[in-house]
Amino acid sequence: MDNQPNNPLHGVKLADIVSKLQEKFGWEGLAAHVDVRCFQNDPSVKSSLKFLRKTPWAREKVEQLYVDTFFNTQEDDMATFQWKSIKK
Repeated sequence: MDNQPNNPLHGVKLADIVSKLQEKFGWEGLAAHVDVRCFQNDPSVKSSLKFLRKTPWAREKVEQLYVDTFFNTQEDDMATFQWKSIKK
């Protein structure tokens, strides 16, 4: 097993990522940050996981939001949040 000390996602389950983001932002806030239907229409962790596992670009956005939210060393100001070049 590789030791990845610089990877904040190492050992973190996708379910835990979605749950923590949902606790912090709520479903509406999460849908505002990541514009996908699984966060907008009748959202649940189970349905979100099913979609994110099948859709790599959406999963990357959720993972990037998680890293930027919980591991960003700058001020915790989501007004300055900028997406990196993740394409659909």
